[in-house]
Amino acid sequence: MTIPVHLVDDDRDLLRATAQTLQLAGFDTSTFTSGREAIAALDEDFSGVVVSDIRMPGMDGLELFAQIQGLDAEIPVVLVTGHGDIAMAVKAIQDGVYDFVTKPFATDRLIQSVRRAAEKRSLVMENRRLRAAARDVEGDLPLIGQSRAMLRLRDMLRQIADTDVDVLVTGETGTGKEVVATLLHRWSRRAKGNFVALNCGALPEQVIESELFGHEPGAFTGAQKKRIGRIEHSSGGTLFLDEIESMPPESQVRMLRVLEMREVTPLGTNEVRPVDLRVVAAAKVDLGDPAQRRDFREDLYYRLNVVSLAIPPLRDRQDDVPLLFGYFAERAARRFGRDLPQLSAAVSRHLREHAWPGNVRELSHFAERVVLGMQPEDAPGAGKAAAAEALPLPERLERFEAEIIRETLKSHGGDVQQSLAALGVPRKTFYDKLQRHGIVRSDYAGKKG
Repeated sequence: MTIPVHLVDDDRDLLRATAQTLQLAGFDTSTFTSGREAIAALDEDFSGVVVSDIRMPGMDGLELFAQIQGLDAEIPVVLVTGHGDIAMAVKAIQDGVYDFVTKPFATDRLIQSVRRAAEKRSLVMENRRLRAAARDVEGDLPLIGQSRAMLRLRDMLRQIADTDVDVLVTGETGTGKEVVATLLHRWSRRAKGNFVALNCGALPEQVIESELFGHEPGAFTGAQKKRIGRIEHSSGGTLFLDEIESMPPESQVRMLRVLEMREVTPLGTNEVRPVDLRVVAAAKVDLGDPAQRRDFREDLYYRLNVVSLAIPPLRDRQDDVPLLFGYFAERAARRFGRDLPQLSAAVSRHLREHAWPGNVRELSHFAERVVLGMQPEDAPGAGKAAAAEALPLPERLERFEAEIIRETLKSHGGDVQQSLAALGVPRKTFYDKLQRHGIVRSDYAGKKG
């Protein structure tokens, strides 16, 4: 398959010459004389590489890279400059630029860089295809259950998914509020747009407005470049606001106006930008109860509460527990390369009698422990050690490493920068390990302990 390359340079002669070089090397090269033209031709399904000059009028190469990051952070970008700015190159690489080529460059240098970047993108797209295939196979499995409440919930989701109605989802921690929001997006005509999630309780008050509404350069101290907010980025797709009850009062006022007018005004500008918005908000408390609502605005609650979905806690649908456990155990066995264990009397009793305060998330983690040989009758410490000693050394080391990462995330409330500093590993290594061990960073967000 021919690899697409988007080549961006305002110097038309150089653009033409470089395009010819890349085409002779076998790349399907499209040319653009400005960053704005290039970004307009990109989407998250782009399977190739972007090569851009840095010094361009209007949107320069670094700004283009930032825009691409917002669209799809895994699109590889190769930047070209004639200024040999080493500090700029180092900063760009740290920010995620794939490679940095200085003019004048040997054609082989550029071709090899693009070829390596294309290989990386090919792996990314293949992994996405595999994940999409897995989702298609699993179908509705994240909302497993034959209880009356779950049957009613699935029916309601299918009825409202393909409408633009805003939805308020309530449920305890771990019940699957983000799963519901994801399915509403996936089953709607907005599925080709962005699904943008923001945990309102995981961000400092001084950061959340910039995250939501975006900002212009100079809007506040440290705002050196333009940022597209989550609201604007979700235009045409779905905006998921988790723990909406934690949104600061000042942000609530601005959010109310966004919902009423369907327009957003970034910080530091008077420019009003229309947005094609569909909001799914989630809360752990009953916002209809003034005592639980506390300082959450009543008018914002009523504006969000066009359609309300309540996800029942696992203790209220106990008959669904064995079915869910079977699914999670089978998934864990595939991931860990283990045989599915026989259900012991202790596990069966635990499934029947436990109240599951952590809901589906707790049940999923319990299934993983069972697959790894950690039975509920194991005493703390000794039982875990005995189970670990039955494993080969590489698996013991893997489990030990996973436990260290979980404890580090827990102690730093899921903060990536602090966890990286504590573990002393590069960012890419950190995320690779999260994926290998099946650790979800967001599970620890805002939960220091």
